[in-house]
Amino acid sequence: QLQASGGGLVQPGGSLKLSCTASGIAVNDYAIGWFHQAPEKERKGVSRISNSGSSTVYVDSAKGRFTISRDNTSRDNTRNTVYLQMNSLKPEDTAVYYCAARSSSGTPYQYWGQGTLVTVSS
Repeated sequence: QLQASGGGLVQPGGSLKLSCTASGIAVNDYAIGWFHQAPEKERKGVSRISNSGSSTVYVDSAKGRFTISRDNTSRDNTRNTVYLQMNSLKPEDTAVYYCAARSSSGTPYQYWGQGTLVTVSS
């Protein structure tokens, strides 16, 4: 399973760094996506990164503000982490953020983590 963490309350213009960790699966083997779900809205993709980390994709609202990365250096694959650095946060970024894993691009996401709440408010 996956676990997203790092959310919290931040003022507009502030930054947060979310982490996605796993238990029971080797994170290195999966492409990871970050999603968010605002209150009373559908869950939407924010960013994704390939298994190797060589390919990243962002939705337009995240471009230039968010950076997805992964640390595949641990010998224990289950300890590796995927990050979402979020800068210049806006109130409309307020949502629960989830990470998910899939074997490769184009396949369904197989594993989902419990979300972490990000609140951007003054």
